Amino acid sequence: MRYDWMDAYLLEKPGVTKDFKTEWNWTRYMIGGKLFCALCHDDAGGDVCITMKLEPLRGEFLRGQFPDVIPGYYMNKTHWNSVRTAGSLPEDILRDMLDESYRLVAAGLTRRERLASGLAQK
Repeated sequence: MRYDWMDAYLLEKPGVTKDFKTEWNWTRYMIGGKLFCALCHDDAGGDVCITMKLEPLRGEFLRGQFPDVIPGYYMNKTHWNSVRTAGSLPEDILRDMLDESYRLVAAGLTRRERLASGLAQK
């Protein structure tokens, strides 16, 4: 995968957990049990796309600017966007997208979920 730094980058963020959802063939990155990023694989185990949540207007803008940013793969097409891993999206744009997805999902966590994830003080 072109973005081989992504796994370590996401796991450095506070409260992030990672698992593999066999039924979907996705590596999932979550905070407080909520998905904020998925690395979607094909049947051979190759990486197909990275899916993340964005503000709707930002996602629409990025789709118009970069052909490798597409509506979310198997997700709500308004809030979720995917990036083709074989594409040429600049790494700094992808980092910004990943950061935004993390912030959006973390902001939607309940106090209990934030505490359980180590994001909030008692």
